[in-house]
Amino acid sequence: MTVVFSQTSGQSKGKNYGKKPNIIMLISDDTGWGDLGVYGGGVGRGMPTPNLDKMAKEGLQFWSFYGQPSCTPGRAAMLTGRIPNRSGMTTVAFQGQGGGLPAAEWSLASVLKKANYKTYFSGKWHLGEDDYAMPTAHGFDKMESVVLYHLNAYTYAFQSWNPDMTPEMLSFFQKVTKGVLEGSAGSKVKEVSKVTEENIAELDMMMTDKVLTQLDNYGKAKDPFFMCINFAKNHQPNLPSKQFKGKSPVGSKYGDCVMEMDYNVGRVMDKIRSLGIEDNTIVIYTVDNGAWQDVHPDAGYTPFRGSKGTDREGGSRVPAIAWWPGKIEAGTDSHDIVGGLDLMATFASLAGIELPKNDRDGKPMVFDSYDMANVLFKEGKPLRDKWFYFTEAELSPGAIRVGAFKAVYNKRGDNGAQAGSDMPGQELGWRGNEKYAATVPAIYNLWQDPQERYDIFMNSYTEKTWTLPIFNKATQELMKSYLQYPPRKLQSEVYTGPLEITRFRNLEEAKKILDEKGIIIPDFNSDTKK
Repeated sequence: MTVVFSQTSGQSKGKNYGKKPNIIMLISDDTGWGDLGVYGGGVGRGMPTPNLDKMAKEGLQFWSFYGQPSCTPGRAAMLTGRIPNRSGMTTVAFQGQGGGLPAAEWSLASVLKKANYKTYFSGKWHLGEDDYAMPTAHGFDKMESVVLYHLNAYTYAFQSWNPDMTPEMLSFFQKVTKGVLEGSAGSKVKEVSKVTEENIAELDMMMTDKVLTQLDNYGKAKDPFFMCINFAKNHQPNLPSKQFKGKSPVGSKYGDCVMEMDYNVGRVMDKIRSLGIEDNTIVIYTVDNGAWQDVHPDAGYTPFRGSKGTDREGGSRVPAIAWWPGKIEAGTDSHDIVGGLDLMATFASLAGIELPKNDRDGKPMVFDSYDMANVLFKEGKPLRDKWFYFTEAELSPGAIRVGAFKAVYNKRGDNGAQAGSDMPGQELGWRGNEKYAATVPAIYNLWQDPQERYDIFMNSYTEKTWTLPIFNKATQELMKSYLQYPPRKLQSEVYTGPLEITRFRNLEEAKKILDEKGIIIPDFNSDTKK
């Protein structure tokens, strides 16, 4: 088993998929792996999802598809095809921080522009606030109904939601929180409205209205198009639109919002069919990260251990469906290891173009994306056989999967219930401490134990110590790639607590020793834009 970090190894070669397909991504926020009907949720959980269920029955359903453990890195990974620490997009971006996706990064849109695609972005961006980080600065011809943050960030500026805030605190958030944005490539992005207590519940419905208008225009034209459509739901606080308030059998706002999200997916799918472009349009539905169990019951469901914010399966295994009538066989499944990272190589392959070897500034770069066309079309073995899990600013992975086996080094969230998924209210994700294995990781066989209950590294009936060299080799090859392609400066750091004086002195002493020996640490670019 090998990991090869090169720009071309992750793409199929010699394939001809005919006419360049239209590409549509549908991304929802924080939706749980077990929320959709085809994943055991839906009607059985009091929140029917008929449109996504139909999409799965007409297409391909993924069972081992990975996002990242939180919003910003999940979206960065999908759009760039690179693990988040390479782009510096490792943790949740808040209002007032500025910065964002570095200008030198390629995006799905900027790559597809090389194949003459028309490109459109709508909905949740969450990849920064500065002009250089806007969708229209990253290859999108047009952006509409764009919101820059997670839904609860907008409530920081609502006085009725935060009576304990001082006037100064409230004023700060009201000043720095940007509202709904629109713009075109080459022109300045403008705010068309504020996000208010009155309209926050209607954002997705209003966005979908504009998406349908744009889709109508694209569908009648000849050029291939790429649309990246991002629902603000199902992030806490889940506030259903008027049309769906109180409509879910489960009787929860979360259930109402899942039904609303599914309805809007159905509106897009119906428009594709009515335009008669389904035979040349691939649609991918997925989610940025695992369910945020910390905020239960206003949260999605996952049968897996852990939550958003952890290196457990519950942190990043997400639902995903691929649909392309006549190309992707209806009613099929995939248990192959794939993820949002792989959309870059896959879409480039379908468009008939190779991935760039240099970044947009002309400097050598690497993608972590593998073409999953073989998986989509059942044409052979997948190119990927492993997955690296990262939380926050981890440079080396907190967990690694190779085939069926998974090694867990970062045990954050393990102080919840030990049976199945950890229970809410017991420091599941970000509230839990980063807790690393002392000497050896916990080893799980995800085929036999997908909930990561039974550590089989060494116990009374078995031992799998032979897995260590496998995980070591994969990690070493990853770490070597950082020397050739250093990660960029972190883009959205928040203060994470005190740095101990002794640790600071140790760092200073280590730097002094390295300087004396003439050892130079690669310069991780300090220019935020790059």
